Amino acid sequence: MQLLYLVFGTNIQNHFQAHFSILTFLRQGLGELKITVMTDAPEFYRHLGAAVAVQVIDKDTLREWEGEFKFFWRVKIKALELAARQAPELPLLYLDSDTLLYGSLPALRQELAAGHALMHEPEGRLSALPSKTERRMWQQVQGQTFGSVAITPQHVMWNAGAVGVPAQRNHEAIALALRICDDLCRRQVTPRLIEQFALAVALAEVQGLHSAKPYIGHYWSTKELWNEPISRFLLTSHLQNRTLAQDLEALDSFDFQALPIKQRVRNTQSRLENLTRRLWPPQGVEFL
Repeated sequence: MQLLYLVFGTNIQNHFQAHFSILTFLRQGLGELKITVMTDAPEFYRHLGAAVAVQVIDKDTLREWEGEFKFFWRVKIKALELAARQAPELPLLYLDSDTLLYGSLPALRQELAAGHALMHEPEGRLSALPSKTERRMWQQVQGQTFGSVAITPQHVMWNAGAVGVPAQRNHEAIALALRICDDLCRRQVTPRLIEQFALAVALAEVQGLHSAKPYIGHYWSTKELWNEPISRFLLTSHLQNRTLAQDLEALDSFDFQALPIKQRVRNTQSRLENLTRRLWPPQGVEFL
């Protein structure tokens, strides 16, 4: 099986998260996985050594991957396309950096070997989702055809923090996702969830979708909580000059159940916190 990470930019926390996610997979599959990291910061992955293949993606390639409509998240589908072309015989699992493996790797592999596509979890039928963005998106796509697929009230939005593409018909599924994405952009559909919906529709049409949630944790809503222990783990590794094998051993002491993997924060709470920071900024601040 091939794992794929796409990590760009100078935010060190994103690279910490990706590094930690890779370790959780290596703990169960060291020597058995082809792991590819597509990045513009290859220096952050030297510690992983031969366990990963680092593929440098430059700005020109990223701009090309954004396509004629300059949609950044199209690059996720293009990265899947490139990875599948490089190893067409392998099932492919794309992962956001803020993920970790906590379920059975053999069972996850079996899902993909059986020809089942995976995304992290279903969020519900687009026609029934409650947020303003999703309601607007449904109004824009209902009854229309994108990439040869007619959108119906039964089409489901799936979270794209994990995207598993079986080797069977992999090029067909990815090509369809790309066509749907481009058609959505061409018709100026609300962009925030375009690549996610394109992948969900294409994989469901070509291979049938199952949830990756039994195997993979995706802490997108609790990143601030997870960043501290992950940073501490990796900084301790650096200060103690641990080897990769020692890092994998140290993971046995990491308490994966101490933090929530998901939580809902009300918009009112966020607005109050922002207002509080504006009304009562820190006092007595000094700089060197």
